[in-house]
Amino acid sequence: MTLPRIWWCPTGPMSFLPLHAAGIYGGKDSDTILNYAVSSYVPSITLLADRVKNNRPIDQNVSGIFLTSQPNAPGLSPIPGVTREVMSIHKQAVEHGVRVLNLEGSDATIDTALRHMEEFSCIHFACHASQDQNEPLQSRFQFHSGSLDISRIIRKNLKNADLAFLSACQTSTGEEKLSEEVVHLAAGMLAAGYRRVVAMMWAIDDKHAPEVASDFYGYLLARRVEGDGSGFDGSDSVYALHHAIGQLRKRLDDSEQSLLTWIPYVHFGF
Repeated sequence: MTLPRIWWCPTGPMSFLPLHAAGIYGGKDSDTILNYAVSSYVPSITLLADRVKNNRPIDQNVSGIFLTSQPNAPGLSPIPGVTREVMSIHKQAVEHGVRVLNLEGSDATIDTALRHMEEFSCIHFACHASQDQNEPLQSRFQFHSGSLDISRIIRKNLKNADLAFLSACQTSTGEEKLSEEVVHLAAGMLAAGYRRVVAMMWAIDDKHAPEVASDFYGYLLARRVEGDGSGFDGSDSVYALHHAIGQLRKRLDDSEQSLLTWIPYVHFGF
């Protein structure tokens, strides 16, 4: 049975709550909304309506996945797990005949990444990220060669943008003083044209992130329509994330630490 879907559009202090994980935890009567529905977030109803209205087909010439991992960006702590994460996705994509490109570290310069964002409908960034609370458009992804600001991405003409998977900490964290406004990187990627975004509410575990990503893409790739050629479709990404989180929960216990491991993963958009 396909679960129904909920779009959350919280405002004020509600913006900081993981509504997608609402439930009763602990004891034999534990239950959660994940058992009854899949959840997405939207920064505004207007944006959701626009995505539904303009849900045009992706140009098959650019349909595919651009992957980049940045395990050793200068001045930042190493995140070795991102290499394994991206290599696993790349392997799955190749096995399914999907058009895919994987660049690691210094091979993905800022200009190179921006060019490939135009040439591929879906992207997966496995890296550090930071949010600028005073200048939201200066929030950025940290690459080996420097910072990729959200303002530069928004200026690109990403008319075939489909799915952005932001495997980086705090890519959907709001700002306390601007709780009525959307200032995080996930919202920025939606503004840049991406129809759906997977992001993180807070820090994620470098140990489990590769497993979640592998299960996520495995779900989507297993459901590709025969005859799609080398294209890649992210339209079922909300169900793919729901599946991946379900698999992660099976590998974890019922401790508070386990909750903090899977709750950060959130889906935005259509």
